[in-house]
This record gives sequence, structure tokens and C-alpha cells, in this order.
Amino acid sequence: MRLALDKFYAFLDRPLFMRSRLLLLLLVVPLALTMTQPLWRIAMTAPQYPDGLYLEIYAHKIDGGNHGQHINEINTLNHYIGMHKIDRAELSDLDWLPFALGLLILLTLRCAAIGNVRALVDLVVVGGYIGAFAFGRFVYKLYVFGHNLDPSAPIKLEPFTPAIFGTKRIANFTTSSNPQLGSVYIGIFFVGLVGVLLWHLIAGRREAMRPTAPSAASALGSAS
Repeated sequence: MRLALDKFYAFLDRPLFMRSRLLLLLLVVPLALTMTQPLWRIAMTAPQYPDGLYLEIYAHKIDGGNHGQHINEINTLNHYIGMHKIDRAELSDLDWLPFALGLLILLTLRCAAIGNVRALVDLVVVGGYIGAFAFGRFVYKLYVFGHNLDPSAPIKLEPFTPAIFGTKRIANFTTSSNPQLGSVYIGIFFVGLVGVLLWHLIAGRREAMRPTAPSAASALGSAS
């Protein structure tokens, strides 16, 4: 058991392959581009809105169709069913996302420059935690929006959770919710990180299984 732990710790302290460092540098590009593209789009259609309304969630803001006018239309409709107004204050959870993305960029650059396998494992864990926490907060916010309805609203609806993936019908509206290019960029970054880590794990396992050459002392003993 002790020998296995020593080998594991020695593996964690190994420097990264040069190709791994170059790949990490390349992975910074999609991570930085995440700031320029929406992460998620929520859209709705109804007989009175045949062309549909939509809003897009970025890492640092929310935006709507028709130069933001769609958000005003959606808030007007939400008022009739007692749902909270969708604005920057209600989505204050977005405030930490740019800092989290910036932290991931810095950690990735550091890992590419002076990191070892241990630093790569830490980067994968931190990246996975940020992604899981952000998505969990998104789902929680949707739940809160659909379950904290004003009981004095003109239109009474049973509490609901808006669509998270795919489509869902609510009253006479069909809503859809789907990831956008920003989420694709994050996915590329994380899959690339995991790929680099697996590459090192496979290389380390192959080296551990490789038979070691006999020492000089054992060779002399065999000869005598």
C-alpha cells in the first residue's frame, strides 16, 4: 500500500508534457470567447406572438430580441401570472461568473507555464465545481421564478418550473430553453482539460506496467 501511494504522489509531481502545455494554452481561447457569446437562450411562442420572444443569458448580462424589447414584453406577460420581473437585479448571480472565468484563465495559464499533474488535477476539479455550481444556481433560479408567484396576480397558475432543456407548455405559451455557443465553449474547455488529464493517466499507467531493466548488481549475481 505504501509503495502504491509513493508511486501515486510521484506521478502527481511529474511535469506536464510539452504538448499538454500547448494544448492548455489553446484551451484558453474558447474559455475567453465564452464572454462574447450567450450561455443560454429562453424563448416562448404563443398565438399572439407567432414570431416568438426570447432572452439570452450571457456570463455578464442578459439580453433580449429586438434590441432588448423582448425582455419588456416577457416581463409584461410575467406580471399577469405573478412572476418576478426578469432584470439584472434578479439575476445578480451572474456577477461572479466573469471573475470565475477570469480565475480559470489565470489557473490554466499558470498550469501551462509551470504546472505539473497535481496542478492539472486541481484545475479540473475547480473547473468542474464552477460549472456545476453555475448550472445548479441557474436551475434553482428557474425554480424560484416559477414557484414564487404573486397570489394576487390576474391569472392564476399552479406553481411550475420553467423549461430547463427542451420545450414545455405553460398556459397558451410554448417555452424552450437551450444552451448556446458560450456553453459550447465551456464544454470544449472542460472536455479538453479532462482529455489532457486522461492522457497523463494513461501514459503513467503504461510506464508503471513497463518491465524495469535488471540492476547491475542482480546481473552480476546471475552471471556468477
